[in-house]
Amino acid sequence: MTTPADLTEIKAAARKAAFARRKAAFERNIPGAAGRLSEVLAGYRGVPLSGFLPIRTEIDPRPAMAEAAAHGPVGVPVILGAGQPLKFSRWQPDGLLRDGPFGAMVPEVDDFFEPEILVVPLVAFDANGGRLGYGGGFYDRTLELLRSKRATLAIGFAFDAQEAEDLPLEPTDQPLDMVVTESRVLQFDR
Repeated sequence: MTTPADLTEIKAAARKAAFARRKAAFERNIPGAAGRLSEVLAGYRGVPLSGFLPIRTEIDPRPAMAEAAAHGPVGVPVILGAGQPLKFSRWQPDGLLRDGPFGAMVPEVDDFFEPEILVVPLVAFDANGGRLGYGGGFYDRTLELLRSKRATLAIGFAFDAQEAEDLPLEPTDQPLDMVVTESRVLQFDR
């Protein structure tokens, strides 16, 4: 039987391997990496959505977010505190930003709304829509809350290289409905 301590260790090892794969993909500087994400989001024009402002070696969704912002509200996550769900503040491609927690930038002025689509950063994903994040549980709590209110689409955005097998998942981990990479779109029936 896997103990909580074992699971913590297994997740740490999985994250370390995934970070190395993500870094290698990031360093290849793949042109047009957000192209497939733009294509997917075009099918949801005007639906309130949230993207993310990339940190470290995350794939950059901003080109797709900028296109979507011309048709409807686009936000980015704001961390209010440990153990709390995320809030989403309206973002504009040329809007002023300030430093937020964990090195992520956030809009200078908070203008919160609830998105119906979340473009989710991740460390690793699997072929079934499982997601390994950074370990804070922010997206899991947030997706659980939003999904309790209405249908909420979770789209993981990552490099192909971030796919993994046998992710160490827990019952509280919220599944992705779709994963978009630089080369493909994976959809999962829920």
